[in-house]
Amino acid sequence: MNLEQAIETCGIIAILRGVTPAEVVDVATALHKAGIRIVEVPLNSPDPFTSIEKLSLAFKTEMIIGAGTVLSTQDVNLLKHHGGQISVSPDCNPEVINLAVKMGMIPLPGVFTPTEAFAAIKAGANHLKLFPAEAASPATIKAWKAVLPKHVKLFAVGGVTPENMGDWLSAGATGFGIGSALYKPGMKMAQIADATNNLVQAWKRAKA
Repeated sequence: MNLEQAIETCGIIAILRGVTPAEVVDVATALHKAGIRIVEVPLNSPDPFTSIEKLSLAFKTEMIIGAGTVLSTQDVNLLKHHGGQISVSPDCNPEVINLAVKMGMIPLPGVFTPTEAFAAIKAGANHLKLFPAEAASPATIKAWKAVLPKHVKLFAVGGVTPENMGDWLSAGATGFGIGSALYKPGMKMAQIADATNNLVQAWKRAKA
């Protein structure tokens, strides 16, 4: 499975901030069963590269696995070494973007202005993360889509809910990054499964 196939199945990127290596495969299994196909482990989680490696081995061709909060080229190198496929950042760092591309991974940098978006594209990014999306609006993506290259895909991250997914998709968003609504440390597996099912069903309704 490549990223485009994963997005087609479900364009929600599950952000597992705070997940531990001991639970990460069980959590991801619940997400996969509900329909999630893309998972990122933020690097400010406990022992994140161990979790990423576990997921990469456990899900191989079934899910796209990556890291979030990737801030340095060292992070990119470690991500590649541990089997990561996508490199998600809160900022637009051309060195990080460029290295991820060179290493055969897909960068997903955070941008909030057209200037940052075009800088990210120039560095090699084809997927952009509007962050924090709750400080913007679907109108932001609609305006950006009018000027960005047609192949560039935009993900809204922050403040996305089942109720507003349709508005973002109608404006031109490709998908979403969703964190605490899917997973928070201490959540029970049944809670994670229920929350994920609700969000995936909302995605399907919004795409219909």
